[in-house]
Amino acid sequence: MSAAKAGKWRWVKWIFIVPLLLVLAVQLYFFLQIWWWVDHNPSMTSFMREQQSALREKNPNANIQQMWVPYSRISNNLKRAIIASEDANFSEHEGVDWEALQKAYEKNNKKHKVVSGGSTITQQLAKNLFLSGSRSYVRKGQELVITYMLETLMDKERIFEIYLNVVEFGTGTFGAEAAARHYYGISAANLGAAQAAKLAVMLPNPRFFDKHRDSGYLARRTGVILRRMGSAELP
Repeated sequence: MSAAKAGKWRWVKWIFIVPLLLVLAVQLYFFLQIWWWVDHNPSMTSFMREQQSALREKNPNANIQQMWVPYSRISNNLKRAIIASEDANFSEHEGVDWEALQKAYEKNNKKHKVVSGGSTITQQLAKNLFLSGSRSYVRKGQELVITYMLETLMDKERIFEIYLNVVEFGTGTFGAEAAARHYYGISAANLGAAQAAKLAVMLPNPRFFDKHRDSGYLARRTGVILRRMGSAELP
């Protein structure tokens, strides 16, 4: 091989092969971390670290509020409310609701920006565990890869158990137990139907609703979710 061809091959290697190996290494890290979480509970997620860092800019001693509780110690009212509000087909799909994604894609094209994600509970968990709150199609693609890893390695109940313990319910408040104590002064096991429905409705914009708990929209949407909860299928 001539020196010119050898030099060209080195450029190809650096431009294409090395970045590809880095991407694969990142995916392997995600896969191994998810495999570990099959029977070990996550401590801090990407969203938790991001929120704690933001809180500590104002108060160096600030910490997020989160207490892990097993699936059996979370009220079925909350489980049904979240499925009814966030992902009615959670027990049936394989991690991605393609119809919802198509609707989100059409809406984003119409607005000429990413305004809707169409995410399932598994996709939301993928984002919360590893990614940031930014919106882009590249991040969405990574979210889909992690979603399929979660669905491959975990059953639906484990996915939902982790989600219920790490999802953000308000400023610095993560997980069902911390949310129940923050908003109602009770444990997650004792959440009533109306309380659970209200918490579920807060999920798409928890920090806003933490400050606007008497929102008219929150009250109306809570009523809708209350009516839907009975048909929610639990894993």
